[in-house]
Amino acid sequence: MSEQTRDREQAPEHTRERQTDARHRVVVVGAGMAGVQTAVALRERGFTGPVTLIGAEPHQPYDRPPLSKAVLLGTAEGSAFDVDFEALDITLRLGCEALGVRPGAHLLDTSAGPVPYDSLVLATGAEPLRLPGAEGVPGVHLLRTLDDAERLRPVLARRHDIVVVGAGWIGAEFATAAREAGCAVTVVEAADRPLAGALPAEVAAPMTRWYAEAGAVLRTHTRVTRVEPGDGPGEPGRVILDDGSRLPADAVVVGIGARPATAWLAGSGIDLGAHGEVVADDRLRSSVPDVYAVGDCASFPSGRYGERLLVHHWDNALQGPRTVAAGIVGAAAGEVTEKYDPVPYFWSEQFGRFVQYAGHHTAADTTLWRGDPAGPAWTVCWLREGRLVALLAVGRPRDLAQGRKLIQAGTPMDPLLLADPAKPLKSATA
Repeated sequence: MSEQTRDREQAPEHTRERQTDARHRVVVVGAGMAGVQTAVALRERGFTGPVTLIGAEPHQPYDRPPLSKAVLLGTAEGSAFDVDFEALDITLRLGCEALGVRPGAHLLDTSAGPVPYDSLVLATGAEPLRLPGAEGVPGVHLLRTLDDAERLRPVLARRHDIVVVGAGWIGAEFATAAREAGCAVTVVEAADRPLAGALPAEVAAPMTRWYAEAGAVLRTHTRVTRVEPGDGPGEPGRVILDDGSRLPADAVVVGIGARPATAWLAGSGIDLGAHGEVVADDRLRSSVPDVYAVGDCASFPSGRYGERLLVHHWDNALQGPRTVAAGIVGAAAGEVTEKYDPVPYFWSEQFGRFVQYAGHHTAADTTLWRGDPAGPAWTVCWLREGRLVALLAVGRPRDLAQGRKLIQAGTPMDPLLLADPAKPLKSATA
């Protein structure tokens, strides 16, 4: 027995050579950013086998960030990916819903029948949480899909009274667009501040006044009791709050969070985490052979931060597919691929401000401010043992770009230099 043959036989199931590229079937479930980029990355790595991309929506695969701005305000008709699927020999199966996985048989069950695979990639993203008791009530909207945005566009065009439930990233972005459209906007938040689930109180506090400056009303410490439809056609509905207040609303937009879209995996044997996410390893492989998971639907262990991360942001859906593609191609060659351990990154445009975040701040032991949070541009830096682990930049994109590299490198920082907004971040090293 040759050394190469022995190594392959001793390798884990995920890394054994199974078939040549030409016969190896890859099926990707989910036609959002993570799914599309996985299919494209496979071709970029020279994979020649059949690639099938399955999407539940009937639309040509599209990007989601423009939905809360350009598509919503009518400055863009859509946000389809600029990908020539035919030229890449990627088979699209749209309007096809995934129903289950039978790993032992290597079959994906769908609304159009079973689909065989050799490697399966789960990229189904996340689905928005619904407001209890409001499902089916006329005028209550979510903002996750192209159809959602198109249903809301005429509401904004008519400059109606709008109530937004939730002051997270989506709530703030929708409120921004609604105010730009001339709508009267009230945002209702159960917590004591915006972005309560994402940022510490002292960091989110300056963002509270952004709502008033934009002409939106923010009501914190407030929960929605129920939503009542209008008394007749064209009549506004009402949002009843837990303090007895009644808010008129031509439309109610719910942005109270999202959960991984994985309920369809029940009974598959694929391990799911506390939030319903696929529990992936450091190379984005699931708990069963030949099944990968990427993007919003999966968590992964981060060596950098010493904990498992579940990242619901665009950049994770862009970066992760490269690891998945490398794993699928490398498995056939008996190669061991690099671990997936990115510096998380996202951005948000709200109330005339460009907000960017990189890293993961929960284990930080020091917080430093660069600039005045009452001003138009400032940055918050989080350090652990003298090294930058995260930063939030408002109107300071250079801080973000330099800081992201410093986090990646684990460079020791000088706190005094770091706190000086006049000095470039890259020069604030110890």
